[in-house]
Amino acid sequence: MYISNTILLSGLSFILAGYIIYLLLKINRMNAHAKKLQTDYKALETKINSVELEDLKYKINPHLFKNILNSIQSHAYQTYFSLDKLSNVLDYILYETDKRFVSVKEELGFALNLIEINKLKLSPLFDIKVKNKINENHPLYDQDLLAPMISVDLIENAFKHADLQSADSFISITFELKDDYFALTVANKVSAKPALKKTNSGVGKESTKKRLDIIYKECYALEQFVENDVFISHLKLNLLDYKAKVFAAG
Repeated sequence: MYISNTILLSGLSFILAGYIIYLLLKINRMNAHAKKLQTDYKALETKINSVELEDLKYKINPHLFKNILNSIQSHAYQTYFSLDKLSNVLDYILYETDKRFVSVKEELGFALNLIEINKLKLSPLFDIKVKNKINENHPLYDQDLLAPMISVDLIENAFKHADLQSADSFISITFELKDDYFALTVANKVSAKPALKKTNSGVGKESTKKRLDIIYKECYALEQFVENDVFISHLKLNLLDYKAKVFAAG
């Protein structure tokens, strides 16, 4: 029995080591991909129009990836789970963000993996609620109408600015696909301490709004406000109207 258990543990260790090596190779590939995009960005900065510039600037933001790695390093005991979620996020960043649009299904999968990774930074007792009110049978579920990573800033900001120490602290994230619109609502108890500002610390609120302005124009609404020490972000995209305008434009 002891020998069998030893063989089993050795086998599992070998599989886990192989999986880690596979992910490290994928990370190296992503770093090379990011460096190439940065080089292309600098070379084309003065030549491409504002829409292409904004899309490229958003894609090569390295800070999301850095935050993910920091979260995983701080909770090594969940290595396998973390690496599995990281692998999914990397696949999305590497392959799906090359598209101009992705489906609600693809963006939702990415967002849920990102949330799971960020949850590793939290105490098991921390109050975090994730509600997925999206019906997979909705006619817009599989249609490519969402700009890739459109949900990332709202989610990342909640984990960055939430008060993680107070007993009544919480983060709430709700996804909806109803009638003709997609909606994401993120709420968190505001920390009394201001978040540390870092040089080049992401694209920020203004760039997110500018990206929405460029892509969706009048087919979106973004509301962000504080109410009773709770910061609330509500993004609503009218996908049916946007789809109609895209087809009308040719």
